[in-house]
Amino acid sequence: MRIVLIGYRCTGKTSVGKRLAERLGIPFFDTDELIQGEAGKTIRELVDQEGWDAFRQRERAIIKKLSSSADAVIAAGGGAVMDAANRKALKEKGFCVWLTANVKTIIDRMRNDRASNLQRPPLSSDGVEQETATILEARRPFYQEMADRTIDTSGKGIEAIVDEILGAPGLRTFDQERSRAT
Repeated sequence: MRIVLIGYRCTGKTSVGKRLAERLGIPFFDTDELIQGEAGKTIRELVDQEGWDAFRQRERAIIKKLSSSADAVIAAGGGAVMDAANRKALKEKGFCVWLTANVKTIIDRMRNDRASNLQRPPLSSDGVEQETATILEARRPFYQEMADRTIDTSGKGIEAIVDEILGAPGLRTFDQERSRAT
């Protein structure tokens, strides 16, 4: 089974993904972490030095590799859904779970995540509240298009979110259909 977690930054993709993979006994991959490991620098450094296009090219290559992997939980970068090739690769063989949170929750999580500002570049010249609201609105149709299941993570703990994913209608059916196709 391949479960793909999509959503904006600080909605819980990495934290939930690690725990979900642990409970399922399958590997966990975070596309942002893989890009940073391959580049030898943070996403912020990569974007500052090489630009967003270079980052997106690396992201596309990582997602293409992961799309041929066996069972895994994959946390896709927040903007990965903006690329049609990424959407196709992630959706083709993955059960996509869109993790959401309200703007206030996302901003609170960003402020409480010490590594966030060091690793994540701004996405616009707007203030963090305006940027978050604007980018969320722009990405919403792509997240909706991909989502097999949507889970609001606001005010929930990791275990509760993992339980909700594991109990998602369609998850077992998706896995059974995929097993028959291979």
